[in-house]
Amino acid sequence: MHDIPDTSIIERQPPQPRVALYPGTFDPITNGHLDIIERGLQLFDRIIVTIAINIQKTPLFSLEERCAMIQECFKHSDRITVGYTEGLIVDYARQQNAEVIIRGLRAVSDFDYEFQLALMNRRLERSVETVFFMTGFRWIYISSSGIKNAARCQGKITGLVPKHVEQALQNKFI
Repeated sequence: MHDIPDTSIIERQPPQPRVALYPGTFDPITNGHLDIIERGLQLFDRIIVTIAINIQKTPLFSLEERCAMIQECFKHSDRITVGYTEGLIVDYARQQNAEVIIRGLRAVSDFDYEFQLALMNRRLERSVETVFFMTGFRWIYISSSGIKNAARCQGKITGLVPKHVEQALQNKFI
């Protein structure tokens, strides 16, 4: 005769929160980025929007300005935090207990680069997965670079970035 274990005394561990990292330069954050983040919140408990510092690029906005613009977008959410790293994204993900890196894809041209990057990250840290989100159709044509160029030439960028970002861009190009 076999004893049946008493499962009523087994303590269940609370589920671990699913944490994802969403890296980018966010110079500046756009409505396309916001779309990816909001959709990511449907799958993850917390998202760390991570400014990846690229010493080969000269951003329009300082690190502090970019952090502040992102924080302003999510000032009412405790599920979004903002961080930054100068190092490898997979190292930062591991430090933050993030299991997933979120990347957005606008077109096939993004796929080649992102695919290679995801494979390199997988090679560097097997415990961190990369998840791709297709950019929402209405944002597929926008990029931070395109928006900055439009703003520089006094183009109308209303509706492409949050209002406070639009104002910050206008202040840069007055």
